[in-house]
Amino acid sequence: MLIEAKGIVKAYSGHVALDGLNMEVPEGAVHGLLGPNGAGKTTFIRILNQMTHQDSGTLLFDGHEMSMSDVGQIGYLPEERGLYKKMKVGEEAIYLARLRGLSKYDAKVRLKYWFDKFEIGDWWNKKVEQLSKGMQQKVQFIVTVLHEPRLLIFDEPFSGFDPVNANLLKEEILNLRDKGATVLFSTHNMGSVEAVCDSISLINKSHVVLNGNVKAIKNQYKEGKYSLTFQGTESDLQKVEGIEILSAKAYDGMTEAIVKSATKANANAMLRELINAVELSEFKEILPSMEEIFIQQVNNK
Repeated sequence: MLIEAKGIVKAYSGHVALDGLNMEVPEGAVHGLLGPNGAGKTTFIRILNQMTHQDSGTLLFDGHEMSMSDVGQIGYLPEERGLYKKMKVGEEAIYLARLRGLSKYDAKVRLKYWFDKFEIGDWWNKKVEQLSKGMQQKVQFIVTVLHEPRLLIFDEPFSGFDPVNANLLKEEILNLRDKGATVLFSTHNMGSVEAVCDSISLINKSHVVLNGNVKAIKNQYKEGKYSLTFQGTESDLQKVEGIEILSAKAYDGMTEAIVKSATKANANAMLRELINAVELSEFKEILPSMEEIFIQQVNNK
């Protein structure tokens, strides 16, 4: 684990932002940091960046207690963006890269690579205020990853991007992961979680209430629902024992249906029952979305 939080407590003027938080962030993975507003996500990110310190508990980075000396190995893109509007884009990018420890020469070489990749090279000598919001966000993303940190923290990175550029950013985040970076991805967009995250931690009311691999969590919360298409009618399906028909729609001699196993049978058992009764052309297990799991967990806690 690159990050291990053990019993982290942080309070502000009587408000407990984190109350014994325990979390692990696997190295070389995209880890989603989820939770409703006010759950404690921002406080945890501030502690990771050493902007503030926990009142008690232990925060480990690569096995040792985290300190200011580790901040140089972090790249942080906050939700609230901010660039100096009157500076030229290239000058500001070099300035921010130098703050992260790069030489001017290395900064220029790396910036040229990223500016070309994001197709914003023509804006090098333009003032920041001339860039659209999306263009400014591209610049800030580039500066965040430029020094090749071990840990990247992205807070709502897709906010304000159109679908094409959001997909470009998603691909770059996955590329950075594949090159060895660890990504902490804070978002309210559950679709992004499905597309990007390998694992997640869900914080609610100052505690982690759900933690683990995304695929494993979806399997943990499945409800025995299946979608199928078969030749015949709903009455044919009613002959199958142990299933509840949730919906059925007929067309051209075929029927599309969603069913639920009354006995919570696994997919193989369900399939055996169905193929003895109807001629299947499509069969698929329905797993809950991360949004459904998120809502369920938040409402139940």
